[in-house]
Amino acid sequence: MTGTLFTLTFAVAAPFWALMILLPRWSWTARIVGSPLIVLPVLLIYAVLVLPALGRVLPVVTAPTLEGVRDLLGSADGAAAAWAHMIGFDLFVGRWIWRDSRERGMPALLVAPVLLLTILLGPLGLAVHLGLRTGWAPALNRDGGERASARPAGPPVPGRTA
Repeated sequence: MTGTLFTLTFAVAAPFWALMILLPRWSWTARIVGSPLIVLPVLLIYAVLVLPALGRVLPVVTAPTLEGVRDLLGSADGAAAAWAHMIGFDLFVGRWIWRDSRERGMPALLVAPVLLLTILLGPLGLAVHLGLRTGWAPALNRDGGERASARPAGPPVPGRTA
C-alpha cells in the first residue's frame, strides 16, 4: 500500500501544476487553483501514512536528531510520508507563487520555469520567485486596494504610499 500511496501523491497534485504552468490564464485555472483546498488530496495521503505511525514519528519530530530523522526517512513508510509532505507544501507554495505572480502581472512565460523549479526543488523555486517579484509591484485600484499590474514597478510616485 505504501508504494501505491507514494505514486498517488504526485498523481493527485500534477493536474494542478499542469493548470498553473500550461493554462495559467484560463478562467477555470483561476477557479480551481484559487482554492487552497487543492492540497487536500495530498494532505489526506500524508495523514494515511503518518497517523498510524504517530508513535514512531512524534518522538523524532519533537526532539529531532540527524540519526533519528535518517532512520525514520530510511523506511518505505517514512520516505513516502516525507514525499507527501514535500509535495503538499510545494503545491501550496506553487499555488501562492502562481497567485502572487498574477496579482503582479508577471509574464506567464517567466513564471512557468519558476513553477517547474518549485516542483523539482521547492525552496529554490520560492527563492527565485521572491527575487523576481521585487520587479513587479501590484498597482493600486481606485479604492486604494491592490490590483494586477502588467508592468514592473517604477520609481515612487509623489503623494502615493507603498
